[in-house]
Amino acid sequence: MELDAISLILLALAIPASFIVSAAAGLGGSLILVPAMMMAIGTKEGIAVAALLLACNNVAKVAVYRKTLPWRASGAVIIAVLLGTALGATLMLKLPELWIRYAVALVIVVTLLWEFSPYHRAKKAWGVGLAFCSGATSGISGTSGPLKGVALRSLQLERFYFVGAASLVSLVGDTTKAVVFSQSGLLQTEHLVLAGILVPVMAGCTLLGRTINRKLGERWYSVLFWTVMGGYILRLVT
Repeated sequence: MELDAISLILLALAIPASFIVSAAAGLGGSLILVPAMMMAIGTKEGIAVAALLLACNNVAKVAVYRKTLPWRASGAVIIAVLLGTALGATLMLKLPELWIRYAVALVIVVTLLWEFSPYHRAKKAWGVGLAFCSGATSGISGTSGPLKGVALRSLQLERFYFVGAASLVSLVGDTTKAVVFSQSGLLQTEHLVLAGILVPVMAGCTLLGRTINRKLGERWYSVLFWTVMGGYILRLVT
């Protein structure tokens, strides 16, 4: 994996930034890391390496947020993301991404309308469906977009448990992608070595992200969350 100077600088900024945002908001790492990796080393390999690095970083997130991991509440979403990601990663080379963008855009519109619904049980069921879709789109395009965030919001968890749930779901999704991509030959030994070298960076950035999360009030955390969601939507549109 040979990189020019510009690509090295891009990744030197993007990798820690993605880890910090992911630990602070619970999600959002792929929003930064996937495009950077794609620009630096190519589309398919970039998606695969980003999945590997984010999976390793999510191990650190789960360890840091271990006291606020809502296993029971997020179980259905985790299973849905696992199944959706396995399907999406398998189909990555077969489906036009433009189709996925249109489908996700339609789901976003319906979801925003559904946010005003008072039927909370139905919202939770809808959230499981969104989790499956988020996994599928993540497997195909490298990032789940805003669907995962909306799916997790349907669980109606307190902020720190929300971040814990996001860490669990992200770990399952990114690990599933990394396994599928490894079996297809997209991930090589050099990529595993890179992940190992970055372990101290992951640990430090995750602790910094948790510190940021703790210092943010509910209002500013909401700003951070919707900024990440807005970034996902902007990337989807552009």
